[in-house]
Amino acid sequence: MNTVTTKYLGELRTEATHVASGNSIITDAPVDNRGRGEYFSPTDMVAAALASCMLTIMGISAREHDFSIEGVTCKIRKIMADKPRRIGEVIIELDFTMRDYSDKQKRLLEHISRTCPVALSLHPDLKQSVELLFR
Repeated sequence: MNTVTTKYLGELRTEATHVASGNSIITDAPVDNRGRGEYFSPTDMVAAALASCMLTIMGISAREHDFSIEGVTCKIRKIMADKPRRIGEVIIELDFTMRDYSDKQKRLLEHISRTCPVALSLHPDLKQSVELLFR
């Protein structure tokens, strides 16, 4: 069974539908690439997927080790490169300052930030700059 189906809507816009849930996401080409920029661009989705994957795997690990990351926020910046046009760097800042974490928990979270499935699936030329902010 398919995971996602995607339809081209015209005007550089797509609609991706998650088959199991029926939820949809619209994408637009960004303004700097002939689009309207009214929705996430496909490359924005890649950057967001990287951060979401980190947080999801961190949440699983935190649950398994009896602590919480609820409320953690993340800032994501995507930097495009040319020749060929691609994502050159994703900068992610994860804010864990809402509570105290032990050194062991910090090491675990830092390890996950480098080894989540999306991080390991991206091309090694894509620079992943990740900072975890703790108290």
